[in-house]
Amino acid sequence: MKPIVYITQKLPDEAVLGLQESFEVRMWEDTETSAPREELLKQVGEAQALWTMLSDQIDAEVFEAAPNLKIVANLAVGYNNIDLDAAHKHKVFVTNTPDVLTETTADLTFALLLATARRIVEADRTVRSGEWKSWSPLGMAGMNVGGATLGIIGMGRIGEAVARRAQGFGMNVLYHNRTRRSLEDVKYATLEDLLQQADYVVILTPLTDETKGMIGEHELSLMKESAVLINVARGGIVDETALYEALKANRLWGAGLDVFEQEPLPTDHPLLSLPNVTVLPHIGSSTVQTRMAMMAMNAEAIASCLEGRSVKNRIC
Repeated sequence: MKPIVYITQKLPDEAVLGLQESFEVRMWEDTETSAPREELLKQVGEAQALWTMLSDQIDAEVFEAAPNLKIVANLAVGYNNIDLDAAHKHKVFVTNTPDVLTETTADLTFALLLATARRIVEADRTVRSGEWKSWSPLGMAGMNVGGATLGIIGMGRIGEAVARRAQGFGMNVLYHNRTRRSLEDVKYATLEDLLQQADYVVILTPLTDETKGMIGEHELSLMKESAVLINVARGGIVDETALYEALKANRLWGAGLDVFEQEPLPTDHPLLSLPNVTVLPHIGSSTVQTRMAMMAMNAEAIASCLEGRSVKNRIC
């Protein structure tokens, strides 16, 4: 009997073709949502490999229900959706997809920054709705990006790529990181100094126990009233209630958000009532080329594990 690979959401045929030659591939047949919890727990009972999406919560209950499981391959660079302690306890490998999405995510980060600063989505809406009546001196006036100060929280590979793009706009780049880096043309700052000085604050740090709620009421109060907050990391890093209050009271000029504490975001979420918020549905790495490359990395990790070869991109 061939080893069983279970995939929690339907992926393109070309992404799974190689696995189907050697393994029995079972896959949830929905391209928009992952398998329901009860289906996941049922399927992992026989699976040797589990291919997950970042929306799947892979906790101790899942590992306990999967006595034959050898590997969890997560279609994301982040892995806060997986209980690594439980994986280690059950001697299951966990892999992710680093590096391949760096440039794509940096593109999206800077696109979100520009869209928020220049009110692109809001302006588009006025044209489509017929609200645009005439040109006016301060009509849809936004904020300058060129020459402004950018503060990056979390200077990993994506942070470096965002910094390169910012330098092309003549921006002054500050960064805050757990450890200082030897980088040209960027300056280290404490979190407090960065928040006080930056015109644009971009969050790129992973979500960990240390960073959960990192940007709360106090941190937002340090930012300039003319500043913009951009989050393309994870929703739990920012206190959304505090952010809403700061934006509503005009203590912060705007925010661009690709990630949220709850995804998908409820349509009645308070942040959606504010015109100075640009929201995206967690599409940081979403280009055809990058997502296919990420899938190829996951497929290779699964095949390597089940065939007894060295597994790349292991987290544990």
